[in-house]
Amino acid sequence: MRDRPAVQQRRRAREFEAYVAGAAGRLLHAATLLTGEVPEHNVRARRLLTAALSRTYAEWERLRGEDPYDHTRQELAARFARGAWLYHHWGALRGRVLPWAARRAGSGGVLERLSPRERLVLVLRLYEGVAEEQTAAQIGLPVERVHAICLRAIATMCSKPPGPTAARPRVATP
Repeated sequence: MRDRPAVQQRRRAREFEAYVAGAAGRLLHAATLLTGEVPEHNVRARRLLTAALSRTYAEWERLRGEDPYDHTRQELAARFARGAWLYHHWGALRGRVLPWAARRAGSGGVLERLSPRERLVLVLRLYEGVAEEQTAAQIGLPVERVHAICLRAIATMCSKPPGPTAARPRVATP
């Protein structure tokens, strides 16, 4: 009977490995979209996903009957939101230029032009297919605000990105 905890741990590890094998690719893509990084250089997204998966593994036994993907996605979004808020406010307090503000257009990921909150709402709503009500509850905003943020993010992504300012030709005045 002493082997029972060891057997349970091995079973738990196998179940979690199977879950990660199936879900890690999509979750990493979502994390990469959230961070605004390019897929080839998504160090922050990988750290974010590792932390979210660690939390899911720690709570694996308590997730019986719940969707582990949903739990990991919620943890990923919460960690991103906390990290973006802290990074944004501490950077602003210390007078630093924030990475998403300092990047030139085209040097980062697909959603680099969006603010962290806009990326979070857009990824949850469009990429992950989370309902507005659930998104609002998860990030602590009214449903109307989530709707407005999503529309603004879509409009930003559909608009032409700002290019380098070309020198306008001077018109000779008589």
